[in-house]
Amino acid sequence: MRSASLFLADGSRFDGHGLEYEGLALGESVFYTGMTGYEEALTDPSYAGQILTFTYPMIGNYGISGEAAQYPRACVAGTVIKRIARHPSHYLSRSALPSWLDDERIPTLVDADTRAITIALREHGTIWAALAVGDEALEVAETALARFARAATTRELVPSVATPVQRTQGVPDGPRVTLIDCGVKRAVLRELEALGAEVSVVPYDAGEDLILANDPQAIFISPGPGDPTDLSQTIETLRALIGRKPLFGICLGHQLLALACGATTYKLPYGHRGGNQPVKDTFAGEVLITAHNHGYAVDARTLPESLEATMTNLNDESNEGFRHRHLAVAAVQFHPEASPGPSDARRIFARWFRDAGIPLKKNAH
Repeated sequence: MRSASLFLADGSRFDGHGLEYEGLALGESVFYTGMTGYEEALTDPSYAGQILTFTYPMIGNYGISGEAAQYPRACVAGTVIKRIARHPSHYLSRSALPSWLDDERIPTLVDADTRAITIALREHGTIWAALAVGDEALEVAETALARFARAATTRELVPSVATPVQRTQGVPDGPRVTLIDCGVKRAVLRELEALGAEVSVVPYDAGEDLILANDPQAIFISPGPGDPTDLSQTIETLRALIGRKPLFGICLGHQLLALACGATTYKLPYGHRGGNQPVKDTFAGEVLITAHNHGYAVDARTLPESLEATMTNLNDESNEGFRHRHLAVAAVQFHPEASPGPSDARRIFARWFRDAGIPLKKNAH
């Protein structure tokens, strides 16, 4: 077995074994609390540049299907797992998780004390880290981490996963939606298509002319990785679009819209990552079980008078959604398309279509 270790920038070290692929991953160390959904998480663009620790002790028991993937490749920098299933059992499984991680060239630490790692991250907060698999990587890991931590930022994460060119997909001649891609998941596109939309996907740094080129009936701002304040150009573009077209954002899109409207954001101590976050819809008076993947949040105290909060996280009371009091502008922090409830929040897409005056496909949820 290959030697492998996770090094945190505070000097902590957690040992275990590696898979076949040897290498060094540098990034932010975070944890994921879901019991399932590992294929979605590993391929979620919002995890770009992060070393992901799974808190559930057995990962990989239903293998990798390819159908649950949210991106054409793995997006995590590295991953940490206590026990990994080498012989999955599921009729959709195409490969075992270990071989898939090796093929994707993802440094992976197994047989690790994931409980101790999670406790360390909860006490310290998210932290820069190095995951080394193999003797050569272990020899240079601490030096590489020290150098990386001195200069690390999240500025390159969105460009690493967002589309560089415009493309159109969905239902031809359906309601026209322009999606600003900051690292969109396949499930988001599927939900928009299920509502009958023709979706024009444009790069995160697209200007007003490109976004409005197809005269969209609505504009969607996608999820994505990193600090929302990195995307100053996108924020300015959204500010110019407010009041001209209906706007809706989720996750990073929620934060970007809030910034464009005059609110501020802040970094959470260790983020929300998993499929078990309770969110209260303050208008409907109900609680949704939601999926999250973010390290930043909108400061509800800074929402301008033009915005009203619509959703609240019941774990830490952070803002989970807002809407404009007079314009067709709304956003949520969680992922309605992930549906861990299993379908608590999926109707939010349809509700946005109705609020924006967009006709829904017959029998749309």
